[in-house]
Amino acid sequence: MLGLKQIHHIAIIATDYEKSKAFYCDILGFTLMSEVYREARDSWKGDLALNGQYVIELFSFPFPPARPSRPEACGLRHLAFSVDDVDQAASYLESRGVKCEAVRIDELTGKRFTFFNDPDGLPLELYQQ
Repeated sequence: MLGLKQIHHIAIIATDYEKSKAFYCDILGFTLMSEVYREARDSWKGDLALNGQYVIELFSFPFPPARPSRPEACGLRHLAFSVDDVDQAASYLESRGVKCEAVRIDELTGKRFTFFNDPDGLPLELYQQ
């Protein structure tokens, strides 16, 4: 038996490390747990936590290729965050200059959700609990 326990982390490569770090920490509320510059790779690596739990490895690399995103490119589709009130969370993001799509209803669960993008266009979702 494989014995998977949980997701350990999600790795995200940013074109502008400082801009993405500010987005994830200052706007979304992640905490920077540790940060290191790897000179041999000309790359930054930041470990980000959400509510005390390590979640995201944020990387920078020189000249990363663009990520195919829409329509429905193969691979990881999006990263979703649960919230208590999707309208309130979307309003907060909009007040910080982050454009959100119109709120939709999940036809299977009846739950409200919306999508927005990080600075590199990575699709992110707010999903009401």
